[in-house]
Amino acid sequence: MPHHPRVNEVNKRIDNQQRRIDKGVANGSITQKQAARDQQHAANIAQRASADEARHNGHLTRKKTRRLNRAENRNSRHIRKQRRH
Repeated sequence: MPHHPRVNEVNKRIDNQQRRIDKGVANGSITQKQAARDQQHAANIAQRASADEARHNGHLTRKKTRRLNRAENRNSRHIRKQRRH
């Protein structure tokens, strides 16, 4: 069952970040400890999205989507910085 477009956007970004974390662990540029932290952040974002989705009949509000995107941007930057070192 397709979700609301904003829900799909958030979920797609979370999935993409998970692939980046897995790739970093596989090639050794991210440690297991760093990966666990990043995965916890992604899980927190997903939980917040699910909670808002449940409150709004399967939709995410624009305000909540902006907040989730900012959180995903922070997590994405952190993943990128870790992979450089």
